[in-house]
Formats: sequence, structure tokens, C-alpha cells
Amino acid sequence: MRVVRNGYAAVADTLKNCDNGTPTCLLYCPFMFLPNLTHRSSFSTNNIRKSSLENSLCSFDGMVQRQPLPSVVEFNKLLGEIARNKHYPHAIILFRRLHLLGVHDVATFTIAINCFCHLNTLGYAFSLLGQIVKLGYRPNCITFTSLMKGLCLRGDVVGAVKFFDELVERGFQPNVITCGTLINGLCKAGNTLAAVGLLRKMEGISDCRPGVVHYSTVIDGLCKDRLVTEALELFSEMISKGVAPNVVTYTSLIQGVCNAGRWEEANSLFNDMVDKNISPDVQTFYVLLGTCCKEGMAAEAQYVTKLMIKGGEKPTTVIHNALVDRYCLKGQMDEAQRVLDALIDLGCSPNISSYNILISGYCTSERVDEALRIFKEIRHKELSPNVATYTTLIGGMLQAARPKDAIALLDEMRSYGLIPDLFTYSNLIDYLCKSHRFDEALALFETFKDTALVPNIAIYNSLIEGMCIAGKLNAAIELFASLSAKGLQPNLRTYHIIINGFRKEGKLNEASEFLEKMEESGSAPHGYSYNIVLQGFLQTNEIAGAVRTLEKMNDRGLSATASNASSLVNLLSTNRLNHSRKALLQQFLGIT
Repeated sequence: MRVVRNGYAAVADTLKNCDNGTPTCLLYCPFMFLPNLTHRSSFSTNNIRKSSLENSLCSFDGMVQRQPLPSVVEFNKLLGEIARNKHYPHAIILFRRLHLLGVHDVATFTIAINCFCHLNTLGYAFSLLGQIVKLGYRPNCITFTSLMKGLCLRGDVVGAVKFFDELVERGFQPNVITCGTLINGLCKAGNTLAAVGLLRKMEGISDCRPGVVHYSTVIDGLCKDRLVTEALELFSEMISKGVAPNVVTYTSLIQGVCNAGRWEEANSLFNDMVDKNISPDVQTFYVLLGTCCKEGMAAEAQYVTKLMIKGGEKPTTVIHNALVDRYCLKGQMDEAQRVLDALIDLGCSPNISSYNILISGYCTSERVDEALRIFKEIRHKELSPNVATYTTLIGGMLQAARPKDAIALLDEMRSYGLIPDLFTYSNLIDYLCKSHRFDEALALFETFKDTALVPNIAIYNSLIEGMCIAGKLNAAIELFASLSAKGLQPNLRTYHIIINGFRKEGKLNEASEFLEKMEESGSAPHGYSYNIVLQGFLQTNEIAGAVRTLEKMNDRGLSATASNASSLVNLLSTNRLNHSRKALLQQFLGIT
């Protein structure tokens, strides 16, 4: 058998790309196709963190050549490290080799189970559980926890709960990690009340009492479900039971009460946190600053900022930009503007990114005049707009159907020595072509050719479409024919544009021939391609052409669009079809 170079990577890719889970051959067939690496590594398992994956694999290959073989513990260290670095397919391959060598214990199987769970191939993970039992090993808490986590990762929290209950019924004693995994899965799935129920069960198990992580997870889930009062009650309960809250607990609660508009309680929680010598982190300040800015509480925002500085956290522009961006994404532009104003009041100078975020938000909200106002402010503040600033504004102007302003911005941009990117040119050319302004698009394309940028297929698609719209079908076909010489491959949109151009010119036979050439070139036409041609034949009442197209669509298993299907149904109700054509239409439409 020919040795395949980089065989580990090849098999790992197979594992990654397998839609239906790991191929059976990887579990049940010998790894005859794996390369026997000639390079022997002297790396020990203590050096794994410093070595690359390739060196780790070489290290493994060197270990299996030793006589006697290293202990299973040493192999497990190597395997576990590869898995922790998220190289799950590679870890599974090495597990199989160890299995063939007979070097394994319950920890080896558990590592492999964890890898299969992360690859969302739970069938194989559970099959390994069966092998553990068959070999006489005793599955441990880590084994079962890995399987439960796998079910939660797949979104099957109900299955994870059932599995947990079955294990408990069979005498399995869960530990805090097992319960914590399930609580986390329940909260992420929005089933916080079930998580509370599990927390209560834990309180009744002497060796499985919930800790701060468990309470904090449930409190965070309750806050996200807007059950803030219940979260505060659980918070008081955890303290009464001797479980000390941490910064995560307080931050979740502060976020919850702030979202509920209960600022006084947020202030009280924050002060309580500081009194207990629990240092707020960046996320805590982020939550508080966000609320202050949203509510227009400038004095409180300044107070929070002073506390940040006192606590050793510098109030960076990045934090404020994140707040501005959050409001912009929600379309809450007034709140976003208030955050930026508060940033200035706090003595933090907004940078160009701050203004770019705001400009983008206004453009997305179709408030381009406000975006232009911010753009002018930038000049007064002696900040220099960058490529992102102009690109965003140009996009906003095109969205607002103001191409002259967009082109003026492009000219201004170039006058300042800023080079527009491919995306900017593509947007402008596409807009002009679709707006029946092909000559302007072509002129812009000529200036674009003077830059170092290389036109892509998207730009040529726009030009070809612009030619078709302008009634220059022959020129469009010539440009299409020249694409290969330019090193460009037409995509489906390119073909659709040409086919649609033929249809609009009434050249339906040419459109059909173009479809055939498309197939001959190895580009299988999409259903949409045939529907364009079918639409043309139906609109011109060319029944023979429509039937020919239908036959091709029927042979390829393609269906008609809703509008074409409606036209075909109407055609069936006329007396313009002979028996065979009527039967074809009925078969195509699924009418008996």
C-alpha cells in the first residue's frame, strides 16, 4: 500500500467533514493507512504545551516504538493534552492506535468519549461506554459527565436529564462537576426552573453540596429569564447557607436588576460587593456604565469611572465603543449618542472607531443626514476619517438612493490619499448599473482599473448586468466570453444574468442553447436558470418551447417557481394542450 503523506491530517479532516458522524472504518478497521513516521521525536509529555500538533503526533509515534511501551498514564497525558487543545479528530486516531496495541484504561476511553462528544458524534461516544463495560472497566464520574456534556452541547438537554436520572436510579453517585454540567446545560437551554430543582436535589446529597459556581449559574439563568426577584432570593439563601458569592455572582445580579430598571438595587449590590472586598471586574463596570449611559446618569457614570480607576481598571475607549456598538446594533441611536456624549464628559476622547460605529448605526437606521452630521464633527475634532468611515458613508448614501453624494465622497476620499477597497467600488458600480446609469458605472470602472486592485467576478457580474439592462446584450456576451482570459470563473449569478438578458430580448432559443453550453462546461444549471427560460416561453405563449423546458426540468428533478407554477396551472385549464403535453404538465405539477 502506498504511504500517504500527512496521513494524520488527512484522516482528521475526514472526521471533521463527516456529516453522519465518524466513519465506521475509523473505529472497527485497523489503521493500515496511517503513516509510520520516520522522524523520531525525543519530546516528552512534559513538553507538549510547547510543541506543535505535528511534533505531538511524532512524539506519540516515537513512544509506540519503545520497548517496553511507556505506561498507559504517559499515553493518557499525551492524548489528554491533544484533546484539551481541541484536536479532537487527531486524538481519536491516536486512541484507536492505542486500542489496537492494548494500551488503555478507563481514562483513555473517557478522553475518546469526550472527543466524540465535542465532534457531535454521540453514537460513537455511547458505543465506547459499552466497550468500557465489556472490558471490565468501571466508568467514573468524568466518563458520565462527558456524555452529559455532549448531550447538552448537541442541544439535547432533555436527553441529558433522562440519562442523569437513569444513572442515579442505578446507584450512580453524581459529584459536583456532573451536577454543575447539567445545571449549566439547563440554564443555557432556558430551563432555569429545572436547574433550580437540580440545585435543590444537590442540597440533599451530603457529598454533592452546591458551591458558588452552581448558585452563580442558576442566578445568572434566572436574571436572563427576567426572574430577578427569584434570583435575589436565591442569592440571600446561598449566603445563609455559608456559600460566599464571587464577582461573577454579583455581576449577574447587577446585570439583572439593571435590565429590570432597578438602579437603586444595582447600586446597593455594588456597594455590598465592595464592602466585602470583592473587586469588580471589567464586565461589572461595563454593565454599570451601560446603565448609566442609557439612563443619562452622567454623575453616576463619572462615579463608576472613578471607581474603575481606583480599582486599577482603566476606563478605555474600547469599553465605551462596545456600548455604543451594542445600542447601534439594536437601532437605539439616541442611547448610542448619549454613550458617546458621556464618554466625552468623562474625559475619555472618542477615537475614529467610536465615530465609525455611530455613523454605521445611523446609516443602517436610514438616518444618513445624522451620519453626515457626525462625519462633519470628526473634522472639527481634528480626527482623520479612514477607509472604513468613507466606505460606511458611501454604502449609506447608496441605500438612501443618493449616488451623487456617494461618488462625491469617493472623490473626496481619493483626494485625501485614501484608497477605496474592492467592496466600495463593487457597491458603487452595482448600484449605478441597476439604476440604468451604465455609462457612469463604466467610467468609474475605468478609474478603478488605474488602482492596484484587481476586479473580481462580482464587479464583472454588475457590468454584464448593466449592459443587459442598457440593451447591450452582445457586449455583455463578449464580456462574458472574456472572463476566462482574465482568470475569472463565471458563477451561477453570471449565467443567470446572461440567460435573463436573452429572455428580455425575446431570444429564448438562444437562452436554451446557453443552458446546454452551461451544462457542457461542467456548470450544472440551477433550477432558477431553467425557470427564467420557462418564464420567457410562458410570457410569449410559446407552448412548444415551454414544454421542451419542462421536459428538461422534469428529467433533472427541478421544480417551477410559484409564479411559473401558477401560469402552468392556468395553461392546463385551456384547450391549447394535446393529450401528451397535458399529461406532462400534470405529472410535473403532481396533479392526478
